[in-house]
Amino acid sequence: MNNEIEAYWRSFLKSMPKGSELPTVYQSWHFCDNEKDANELAELVLAGTKTATCSLVWGYEAENENLPEVGDFSVITNWEGTPQCIIETIEVRIKPFNEVDDSLAFDEGEGDRSLAYWRNVHWDCFTRECSTIGRKPTKTMPLLCERFQLVFPKLLMNKSV
Repeated sequence: MNNEIEAYWRSFLKSMPKGSELPTVYQSWHFCDNEKDANELAELVLAGTKTATCSLVWGYEAENENLPEVGDFSVITNWEGTPQCIIETIEVRIKPFNEVDDSLAFDEGEGDRSLAYWRNVHWDCFTRECSTIGRKPTKTMPLLCERFQLVFPKLLMNKSV
């Protein structure tokens, strides 16, 4: 972790109410495999539009990483690694690509938020990832479907339009 991310995490901990159980572990990462999407998706989280994400289970296996769990915290960065916000995982399910539903596609907050849009964009993304880990994408490839809540900074409910 870089110093800026660590300082951001400490700011989050200081913002928590006195007497709260403070989390001690977090991950730091950005969305997607390219700068444009990584930065746009971080902005969607900050706006309260994006409250879910999907990732390829095979990617975690290839990197020998643990799957996210309910209660995990993540510092979301932009492409350059600058902290943008902190999220807490509130739901984790593994589903085949072809069983992702309208609700999850909508909560991912991308494009027109339709399942058709989600399938097109994510098929391309997972195909690129499969090629880097030596796998062939399939309609039944396992996805980690994660819902989260923005915990820092808190979403301002009365933003001026």
